[in-house]
Amino acid sequence: MITLEDCIALCGLEESELLAIAEHEHVPEILAAGIAESLLKRSHGVDVVRHMIIEDIRAAHQRGDSQHAHALLICLKKFLDEHPEAIPASVHGT
Repeated sequence: MITLEDCIALCGLEESELLAIAEHEHVPEILAAGIAESLLKRSHGVDVVRHMIIEDIRAAHQRGDSQHAHALLICLKKFLDEHPEAIPASVHGT
């Protein structure tokens, strides 16, 4: 039997990133792992993941959940460290 940990390992994202996708899409973590794997295989899929995490940060901030917003900011930083191609060109200065 495949576990959630197996799915996380196979999808190419960290657990916090996978949980952000699950939160954004309102789906169970196992389904989010499939979404993540699919997105990471697509052209510009990392941009979609970055956008999901940013939207989760905004939603947490809007509902006053600063602790969760902070955790998601850390998640976003880790994601961008692992996937620098997801950093918008305007941030790079190009």
